[in-house]
Amino acid sequence: MPSLDSFSRRDLLARLGGGLGSLGLVSSLEAAGGLPRTNFIPKAKRIIHLFMNGGPFGPDYFDPKPALTKYAGQKPEGADLRTERPTGGLLASPYAYSKHGQSGLEISELLPNLARHADDLCVLRSCHTDNPNHGPALLLMNNGTMTERVPSMGSWLSYGLGNENANLPSFVVLCPGKPVRFSILWSSAFLPAQHQGVYINHSNLDPKQMIPWLTNSRLASSDQRRQLDLMQTLNAEHLAARGGADVMLNGRIQAMETAFRMQSAATDAFDVNLESPKVREMYGTSHFSNGCLMARRLVERGVRFVQVYYGNGQPWDTHSNHETATRKLAADIDRPIAALIADLKQRGMLDDTLIVWGGEFGRTPVSENGNGRDHNPHGFCMFFAGGGARGGTAYGQSDEFGFKAAVDKMHIHDIHATILHLLGIDHEKLTYRYAGRDYRLTDVHGRVPRAIVG
Repeated sequence: MPSLDSFSRRDLLARLGGGLGSLGLVSSLEAAGGLPRTNFIPKAKRIIHLFMNGGPFGPDYFDPKPALTKYAGQKPEGADLRTERPTGGLLASPYAYSKHGQSGLEISELLPNLARHADDLCVLRSCHTDNPNHGPALLLMNNGTMTERVPSMGSWLSYGLGNENANLPSFVVLCPGKPVRFSILWSSAFLPAQHQGVYINHSNLDPKQMIPWLTNSRLASSDQRRQLDLMQTLNAEHLAARGGADVMLNGRIQAMETAFRMQSAATDAFDVNLESPKVREMYGTSHFSNGCLMARRLVERGVRFVQVYYGNGQPWDTHSNHETATRKLAADIDRPIAALIADLKQRGMLDDTLIVWGGEFGRTPVSENGNGRDHNPHGFCMFFAGGGARGGTAYGQSDEFGFKAAVDKMHIHDIHATILHLLGIDHEKLTYRYAGRDYRLTDVHGRVPRAIVG
């Protein structure tokens, strides 16, 4: 076999699989996440996670609770009204519900556009989590545990599914600002580096402003390519000396190559201004609208997982003026989510794109500060749409007032297990050995409710 010295940089990079650093070895590709680890035929190929950071109140949207109006202001005997903070009596949710679609799914008047897609929605009315504080709850929803320095859900999905577009990352996070815990929520931790989420602040829609590191004003693209070729050659020699099995080094090689290729691919992928006026009008022009449209542009180009955070900080954290804030928030998400579903459907992509909606927890049915609602980890709503989830379904039940999940309860581990199942992955088999133990997204928990997976 010829030595590495006999190859030019281009020859060597070609033998590395087009600069991806795989060395053409199946074992190396698997270690780096280049081959899908599906266990059965998947229904979904990609995910868009619409994250309402701060926590929405389910009975305002998808879980009608007439008892809140009937007993407003009261503290019914036997009702568990304990929360983090001092609270008052039951606080009515004043929004009318009606049945929609052939399924007759009940949806609040706050979401008239989304209600037109009732038969595509799989509403989960019995979600629950383990902690009432934003930080730990965000970690559990995004990382599967409240322990830091473990891979995020998006990184696990990237690792399990591989990438369909070598010019773009497989995991992108869109947020016009920063959520409470920031980059720990999309960390790849001990998984190979290319599975790290790429954070994009899309407050400014100019791709060069949105991704300031995308271009180099001092070097032409050809000079950058020469520099990267040299660096990749040195990395390849270092990798070969280690038998081609250094997963972390492999990840760095792939990450640098993707970053270079993004200079051309990302300019197009993130530019929503390339869409027709009709499509822009359909989505709207808010930050969240732009995030939904950008997510569609990314997934159609092969990005596996896109998270769209609603806004900076925790906008859904309505400790006061709940009703005023709720009407504004609902109006801001209703149009773009409905547009996203319709857009994916007309492109033939909804069947294999899973949309996930929800926050890190819910809010209490009792009042705080007279017109606000406190955090509620005991019971909250989410929904799936597309991707093989059973549409026109309301799964599970909360109690009479919407305080606790009561029937067919779904813990965060169950939600993660179900997401993986729809992607063709057995959550118990997607593991990674690190520091002497096998890790997985669902830890040692998780079940998949067959009633909602088609």
